[in-house]
Amino acid sequence: MSGPSVSRHSRTVKRKRWGGLRQQWKLLGLFEIDQQHEFYSLTCMMKEGLFAAVQNTIDNPLPDELCEDDYKFEVTQIHKDFRMETYAGPVFASLRRSLGMTEKRYQQSLSSEGSYLQFISNSKSKADFFLTNDKRFFLKTQSKREVRFLLTNLRNYMEHLQKYPHSLLVKFLGVHRIKIAHQRMKYFIVMQSVFYPDDRITARYDIKGCEVSRWTAPAPEGSQIIVVLKDLNFEGQFIQLDQQRPWLLRQVEIDTAFLQTLNVLDYSLLLAHQPLHQDELSQTHSFATLIMRTKKSVNATSSPTHAASPTVPGVVAEEDSTLLSAELNCAATQCHTTEMHSGNGGTDSTSLEGDQIEQPSRMGTESADLQEFQAQNRRLLPNFKNPLHVIDGSEHRYFIGIIDIFTVYGFKKRLEHWWKRLRYPQQAFSTVSPPAYCHRLCQWVQDHTK
Repeated sequence: MSGPSVSRHSRTVKRKRWGGLRQQWKLLGLFEIDQQHEFYSLTCMMKEGLFAAVQNTIDNPLPDELCEDDYKFEVTQIHKDFRMETYAGPVFASLRRSLGMTEKRYQQSLSSEGSYLQFISNSKSKADFFLTNDKRFFLKTQSKREVRFLLTNLRNYMEHLQKYPHSLLVKFLGVHRIKIAHQRMKYFIVMQSVFYPDDRITARYDIKGCEVSRWTAPAPEGSQIIVVLKDLNFEGQFIQLDQQRPWLLRQVEIDTAFLQTLNVLDYSLLLAHQPLHQDELSQTHSFATLIMRTKKSVNATSSPTHAASPTVPGVVAEEDSTLLSAELNCAATQCHTTEMHSGNGGTDSTSLEGDQIEQPSRMGTESADLQEFQAQNRRLLPNFKNPLHVIDGSEHRYFIGIIDIFTVYGFKKRLEHWWKRLRYPQQAFSTVSPPAYCHRLCQWVQDHTK
């Protein structure tokens, strides 16, 4: 048997073996892609290609401000057994920077020695899902149509994140195409995982706000299988946020209204929760934590479309975390010094005059910042990894994000809508017009939050 024939036979045997195991165990969840896995070769090439793609960004500094050409920018890199194309690289690099990610850290996560993980879900999607070994980033294969839709609407997406920095929309971090000899090319996207870190998550849900085909059998008690549950599984439960409930309702309204302008439907509200530990409950209300959360949240000059701007409120760089304690100590010292001066009946006239001159200006700036804070529907973010998708309630920490935004309400979906109206009379199904879909998901959040 010739070399290529042996190779094809080996791949076929591996595929059948893996498929047989999946059928035998009805596997769901996360599985390491080891050398026996059908996707081992593909993911190794993806890691090699992504390392080179990110290195290209490191070697070519971003412009101060994005231009039209950056949205159309394509780079092709040739490797031994494949070639990798990267789309709109400067745009996604700019977004990564605005989220507080360094390119080196991003590169290390995508191309670490640890194997990728395959996520096998109960979704009807034909896409393949992979996670980096640290579970921080999702890689998902997409159709050419879906990739074209994202790139066409990329500027609108970036402008939405700039206008609403605490948006719940999934954060797309890269779009690529890989072409392996004698195989069909694959498009894939890199996304930030909504459920990161997931080590303590107790339940996961995919919510669409309807009832037809929206229940799935939970994993057996004590099982390590990861099952993403659906709307009907959540009935009788509530997202208990207390003071943060108005923020969530408003942000879901804002994000779904944006998706309505794109004429899309069938997107999902991803939801997961884990109990808060006692130390986390007490820490949430501490003064130092409040200062840290404020520092992470109130950064009015951030912008994902300006590469040189500070990070989007949501991340405090590690060096800033170190400086914060010094700032707090400094503030406490100044406060103590002021009290001593006041107690002695004396003041520094120069310092007092300076304060009197600066106060109106400072008040005006603070007022403008507060107005922008409210207009952008920002919130005090938790002092936690992945803060843009994390909301702490009274007893639970919730992970929330909006994903799968590529389904356009075109001719086929309109036909599907009318067919389902006949098939499921008086029942709520997924395929409805974008305005109806938007309203229904917002209503679900309204009805299931406290």
